Amino acid sequence: MQSSLVDILPHLNAGLNALAAVLLVVGLILIKQKKETAHKWTMLGCFGVSIVFLVCYLTYHQLLHQTTGSHGKAFEHSNAVVLWGYRLMLISHVLLAATVPFLAVATIYFGLRDDRKRHLKLAKWTFPIWLYVSVTGVLVYLMLYQLFSR
Repeated sequence: MQSSLVDILPHLNAGLNALAAVLLVVGLILIKQKKETAHKWTMLGCFGVSIVFLVCYLTYHQLLHQTTGSHGKAFEHSNAVVLWGYRLMLISHVLLAATVPFLAVATIYFGLRDDRKRHLKLAKWTFPIWLYVSVTGVLVYLMLYQLFSR
């Protein structure tokens, strides 16, 4: 069962990242339309999807390490521009991904407490970072498993 999970989880993780990106955009549209309750539930749903993603991501890497001794799939490409583009995207993705849980929790906290000033101030940072991390997560997946897979 472990090897089948190792095979399936990257695809599931990409889907969860894509779903989080869609929910983030829907949440933004809803708040722009002043549909606060729908915005709140959409963003809480997005946070839930992100939690499921994190559990699946950590599970994947733990199982991969147990079964192969590896920490992840290596990206190899003969074109230096593609290789360095991938590496730069991955570095920015990983660094910003580390901030998303803290930013999201704080932003949600202020929103649920109806502290609109602090919620909006933090959301202006949280939204683009979270969206970037979700989209680049899908792009990393596409580069590793679809576009340049051997």
